[in-house]
Amino acid sequence: MKIRFLIIDDEPLAQRIVEKYAADIPYLEQVGKCSGAFEAMDFLYKNEVDLIFLDINMPKMGGLDFLRSLKNPPIVIITTAYREYALESFDLDVIDYLKKPFAFERFYRAVQKAQEKLQTGGKSKPEKAEIVSEKEKEDFIFVKADTKIHKLNFKDIFYVEAYGDYVKIQLKDKQIVTYSSLKSIAQNLPVDRFFRVHKSYLIAINKIEVIEGNTIKINNNEIPIGKSYKKDFFELINSVNS
Repeated sequence: MKIRFLIIDDEPLAQRIVEKYAADIPYLEQVGKCSGAFEAMDFLYKNEVDLIFLDINMPKMGGLDFLRSLKNPPIVIITTAYREYALESFDLDVIDYLKKPFAFERFYRAVQKAQEKLQTGGKSKPEKAEIVSEKEKEDFIFVKADTKIHKLNFKDIFYVEAYGDYVKIQLKDKQIVTYSSLKSIAQNLPVDRFFRVHKSYLIAINKIEVIEGNTIKINNNEIPIGKSYKKDFFELINSVNS
């Protein structure tokens, strides 16, 4: 069965992250996206929606107040940068609570809960312990290279480069080459700290030294900005400065 979903979030970058993750789940079908509560109310009045990805901090009316205003809301997954609303959200019967930034696997688990509830018609909802006390995504990943398993701290990664069936993970003084894809590595890195700027490159945003034309300089290396990634990248840069 298809799950028709709506994104309600006033941040374009946050909308795109949900869209990107959802595109990899075949049974998800996006029916719309809204930047605020009142726009979303109008959309829900005119369209059938099974699932909402809902931000909390929005202008004019916050996500939780919006949720309270609905008589028969669809299934709701909260997507927010704020952890302190978890208990309140739980009381409103949301199916899951995703703390930004969240990785693909965490997103997928939340969607699976929604799918199960829709298929069974049950009353399933997130466990309180999970929603309140789940740890933040760890600050490191493990990758296998040269018959060893390496622990790499996010703060030490400068960029990741696709290299055939492998990827090169650039640290300050060395490279780790592992059998993987750029997409797979990206799904395990926090989306607010790493950004794909080219079909072959994923960069650590805080490691950028200089941007000149279509080139980014990181650790004395020049990274090209792909044509199809340029618009989103400069929107990100502008959002950091605003």
